Amino acid sequence: MDALIGVFAGLALSAAVGFRVFVPLLLTGLAARFGYLELTADMAWLGSDAALVALATATVLEVGAYYVPWLDNLLDAVATPIATAAGVIAWAAVTPELSPLLRWTLAIVAGGGAAGLVQSGTTLLRLHSSTFTAGLGNPVVATGELVGSLALSVLAVLAPVLAAVLVVLVLVALGGLYRRATSRRNAAPYSKP
Repeated sequence: MDALIGVFAGLALSAAVGFRVFVPLLLTGLAARFGYLELTADMAWLGSDAALVALATATVLEVGAYYVPWLDNLLDAVATPIATAAGVIAWAAVTPELSPLLRWTLAIVAGGGAAGLVQSGTTLLRLHSSTFTAGLGNPVVATGELVGSLALSVLAVLAPVLAAVLVVLVLVALGGLYRRATSRRNAAPYSKP
């Protein structure tokens, strides 16, 4: 049962990384430091003083940067591969009951995948916001992403099953939006040049 709880927590933390890269890693390190999470031996460094200071600094810089017009769009281009890697780390850190082969396989496929999908969805949302509001709506998007990252991270520690259910709902919603967007694009008549 502990392994399954770790999988749920890993999924939620990985998805939270898709909203904000450093918030979930910082909260994971803090939760480990205060005894709420058991980390794998190779990821115990997340709870170290140096890691917590670095993650706190990175969190403040990342959160602040997303409120700067047009810098937020630039950050999205850089954040997608970083979020995928951080999703792998988040998943691998909280699943100590799994064998290393299974842990890292799931971390790469599910953890990196969840983080990448959520990050891609938020990137598209910000791009649409920039296009339709000239960037004026982007602080609202940034606030929503921060709240989503904080909420999923806290739930991953305190109620991992609920957090995993929310992640599945978010991923299904993103899939529906993607499907609807591609069906509209495919249904548009082609004009001959």
